[in-house]
Amino acid sequence: MSPLATVRDAALVVVLSAVLALGVNAVRKDGIPLVATEPYDIFVPCPEPSGEIFELAPGEIDWGDDRELVIDARMPAEFEEWHAAGARNVPFDFLDPVADETIEELVKTRSRRVVVYGDGQNPDTGEELASELSGRGMRNVHFVPGGAPALRGEVAP
Repeated sequence: MSPLATVRDAALVVVLSAVLALGVNAVRKDGIPLVATEPYDIFVPCPEPSGEIFELAPGEIDWGDDRELVIDARMPAEFEEWHAAGARNVPFDFLDPVADETIEELVKTRSRRVVVYGDGQNPDTGEELASELSGRGMRNVHFVPGGAPALRGEVAP
């Protein structure tokens, strides 16, 4: 068989397959539209935290220092159920980065050290938020391994 005949046969298979697919799609009650009738839903890309962070055991937090900014990365319902005294709630969402306004507000606190704790899961929302905050310009950012459960004494830090 000549190379030209092979190309011809391949093109014929492609054309017949496309015609068959379009025909089946046209006959189906719930066929796929060939032109979008509404805008596509596109997932927001996951933020890639990239900043330098440090681990901090629960016993190393200076609760009496007002220059220590403590951030709870859990969802508001979990925060309301229990949170460390003086902690601010900045919920971390794996698909949505923290709003610029929130970052600016946190930077204005001029804290000596930022301590973030989360849910203690793997991956830990506290560690991820700490990394994002550090990657977006905050300095001296720490996270509590084990998160809220470690602070509550439920698991070993």
